[in-house]
Order: sequence, then C-alpha cells, then structure tokens
Amino acid sequence: MKILLLGEFSNVHTTLAKGLRQLGHEVTLASDGDGWKDYPRDVDLRRPSLGALSSAAYFCRLIKKFRQFRGYDIVQLINPIFLPLKAERMGVFYKYLRRHNRRIVLGAFGMDHYYVKACLDCKTFRYSDFNFGNTIRHSEENDIFVRDWLNGSKGRLHEQMAADCDAIVSGLYEYHAALEACGVTDKVRFIPFPIELPERATARKHVPGDPVRFFIGIQQSRSEYKGTDIMYRALKRVGERYPEGCSIDAVFSVPFGEYVERMNAGNVILDQLYSYTPAMNALEAMAKGLVVVGGGEPENYDILDEKELRPIVNVQPDEEDVYRQLCRLVEQRDTLLPRLSDESREYIRRHHEYLAVARRYEELYKEIL
Repeated sequence: MKILLLGEFSNVHTTLAKGLRQLGHEVTLASDGDGWKDYPRDVDLRRPSLGALSSAAYFCRLIKKFRQFRGYDIVQLINPIFLPLKAERMGVFYKYLRRHNRRIVLGAFGMDHYYVKACLDCKTFRYSDFNFGNTIRHSEENDIFVRDWLNGSKGRLHEQMAADCDAIVSGLYEYHAALEACGVTDKVRFIPFPIELPERATARKHVPGDPVRFFIGIQQSRSEYKGTDIMYRALKRVGERYPEGCSIDAVFSVPFGEYVERMNAGNVILDQLYSYTPAMNALEAMAKGLVVVGGGEPENYDILDEKELRPIVNVQPDEEDVYRQLCRLVEQRDTLLPRLSDESREYIRRHHEYLAVARRYEELYKEIL
C-alpha cells in the first residue's frame, strides 16, 4: 500500500511509519516534527513564524507541498488539526486530500472535540484534564481548549471530518471512551500506540541499597494542566523525608535531547497526573525499563485485556496519594523497582510493540480499502 502519515504527536506516526515500512508498504511521513521535539520526517511542514508575511509564504508553500500528496491508498491524519494552521484554514487541505486519495483515517490521539465534550459531561471520567467528579477544572489553558474545541471552529471541523472520514483510530482508553460517550462508534477502532522495545533495558538499573532516582519533566507553561505541579510538591516532600533514600532530578522546559538523556539516568519517572493511561512519553520510558508513576487505572488494563501485569504505579489526582505511593517506592525499593521495571518492558512487548501494532493498522487499512 501507498500510505501518507500526516502530522505528528509524540513520535506516534514516526514509529508507526517504521513498522509499516518493515511490512513492505511505501510510507511518506509529513509533519512539522511536533515542534521543539523535531521528530524526523520525509516532508517538512514546519511553520517558521506567526508573522503576517511569513504566514502568507507558509500557506503558499503548503499548497505547493500538497501537490505531492496525491494517489495514496491511505492518508492518516494525526488530529483534525494536522497542520500548524487555524481550524478555519484546514478545510481546504482536508478536501484536497479527500479528492485526490482513496481513503482517509483520522487519529484520536490527543486533544479534540469529543475528548473535551466527554470530560465536561462529568460522567464519562471520574477525573480528567477537565473535571474532578462533578467539578469542572478551570485554568487559562483549559478554558482556551474548551472555547476552541467544544463549540468553536476546531470543534466544528472535527465533527465534519469525523462524519466524512473512512475510519477513526483511538490510541488510548480515554480517547476511545470519549468517542463512545459521544455516540461516535460505527467507524472507530482502538489500536494501542506503537513503541520500539530495545533488546535490553537502557535506563539505569536500581542497585540494592542505592537511593531511588526520581525523574520529573516539567513544562512550566503546562505544569498545572498536566498536574506536574502537584506531583513535584509531593516528590519534594518525599525527598525531605528520605534524604538518603532518594534523589530527585527535575528538569524544566529543556531541549528534547537533554530531556531524554536525563530521563534515562533515572529509575522512576513521574508522568501525567490526570490520565487513566500511560501515553507516549510514559510508554517509551517503560520500554527502557523505567517505572512510571501516573495513570494506570483498571480501565487501561481492561481495554488491553491485560489480566496479570500491573507495572504502572497508579496515583489519584491528589497530592497525598502521590506522596504515599512515592514513599512506598522508596521504602520497598529493592523489591519493587526490579519487578516493576521488568513488568514494564513485558507490558510494552505484549501490547505496544511497534511491528505488531503496525500489523493491526495494516488490517484496518485493508478492510476500508
């Protein structure tokens, strides 16, 4: 098959492209590199700036680039916003892809209309990026997401594309549950995110008697939204209680290469607080042998039909619960860390190994063709 993967979130399409190519398919990877992460791509769609002249030049360059995007069997879009453009300008590019290619697959891999809508119903999720039970979480970033995705231009675009496309792929439990809650089920397929599994663990192994090496990455502009503000407060309390039992490496908005290098030097990574599931950053850490503290709710294991492994240290969106779980890791580090590290890699092998995931995409593509 001739496949175009358009857009990037956290290495999803880059890793999928590698698997599909190994299965013998012709794959073109086009994106802006996911911004500062600068993932590799065949066609660079990076936007230089938001200035008026630069924006006009970029729009003209996109029109020229899109002449290459014709004659594909499958075009898969990472999100309704698959280009760094306003929603009002996306429609013309979507229609061009629809007219000149055989099938369109839409990803449910991140923030979108149905996810926001499901979070705000205060029924689909016990907690989420947008709610604690029946209480709506308000912040500047959240309110912007709600404005744009619920009833704004992004939301309208997503509804139109979801109705028109040939298939929708959900990559995490949350996104799948959101589609179901909003009645979008007839063309939806759940396929876990693809992850490359190294032959052996590449992260630092815990040595009995050594302190736990905690790692937390903080994007200062998104700390409240991701919950790293709460996790970091709990982690500092643990450091004060067990000064000889743990070390803390907190990185703040560093370049991606430095982020990965410092993460690999840890034993435990603290990830998103408000999630039910580990997303790409946590999954890639698990593949390396790190233990993840974050989202590991029963729904995550259920959708994967995983009955045995429980490698994720699941925490509730509450500082005291995070503190208790981190204390347990320190106190039982010599037994817990080796076991959870091994289970983490086995979890990736069972559910996220990139070639097996690529075969599931291949099956879907063949079905809709």
